[in-house]
Amino acid sequence: MKPVSHKQVPSIDANRDFPDGRMSRAEFLRLAGAAAMTFGVGMPVFGNTAAQKPSSEKETPMHKRPIPSTGELLPVIGCGTWQTFDVGTASEERAPLAEVLRILFEAGGSVIDSSPMYGRSEAVVGELLTQQNSHDKAFVATKVWTQGREAGIGQMRRSMQLLQDERIELMQIHNLLDWRTHLPTLRAWKKEGRIRYLGVTHYTASAYDELEAIMRSEKLDFIQINYSLDDRQAERTLLPLAAERGIAVLVNRPFGGGTLLRSLVGTPLPPWAGDIECNSWAQILLKYVLSHPAITCAIPGTSRPKHMADNCRAGTGVIPDAAMRKQMVASWGKR
Repeated sequence: MKPVSHKQVPSIDANRDFPDGRMSRAEFLRLAGAAAMTFGVGMPVFGNTAAQKPSSEKETPMHKRPIPSTGELLPVIGCGTWQTFDVGTASEERAPLAEVLRILFEAGGSVIDSSPMYGRSEAVVGELLTQQNSHDKAFVATKVWTQGREAGIGQMRRSMQLLQDERIELMQIHNLLDWRTHLPTLRAWKKEGRIRYLGVTHYTASAYDELEAIMRSEKLDFIQINYSLDDRQAERTLLPLAAERGIAVLVNRPFGGGTLLRSLVGTPLPPWAGDIECNSWAQILLKYVLSHPAITCAIPGTSRPKHMADNCRAGTGVIPDAAMRKQMVASWGKR
């Protein structure tokens, strides 16, 4: 059965169905459950009973979670492109990336995150999606990263050209740069249908105070922040606030920028890894991120197909419950 593309799913009219722009918690859960039943996708599982375990890896769908502002379901594992997709035109450089995207889509994923800051990444993503005829499978997120209204408009138009798509799923203000100028433009573009969602990003806790203030004062569809087992500061305020305000959360640096994962090379998996259906450290680290209910999607970057496949498996099966989350943190603290 061919997977349902997010672009084939009729979106909910937030202005019509939710006059204040945000659904209630009860309505959010009702729509999420209804969508899961309609499209046959798995909802996040919190627990580790035998009944929840899949009969085979092939039959296990990637979990999806609702975007709070519309109820649209989004797969929980995506792909970042910083450094990894900034390559030339040689086939030996492009072929592995084409395979990365193929594996992502085959596993049920869709989110691809990029930025003008990432060198040639936007162009590479656009060319690969066109070559694979896969634009309808991708939830493309990119960013505006410049100062000034006209410069921002020009940059976003250029991103659309490079990505070879006349509409972008998610446009974000990169690292909050000149956000007061760009946010009105993003709202206008969303109203015009040039983008579907808008948001803001940052990659360090030093920006959390400013980000919190923006989340409280502005209507956002998404935020993108850093969060990992060894960097949990977002749990204090930002993640609870995102849940309260109905804001979807993309997670960058789920492996601590790579340093966390590299530090675990050669370390045996903990005895409880099997309880959450993990056979690699990457899966454990991603499942910790996904175990927080405010998280919508994690976007680890990779240029290696086998790593993409490993990452995607973290989006299936058992997701740690609250007790397991505590155990994971305690185990990390004993290292």
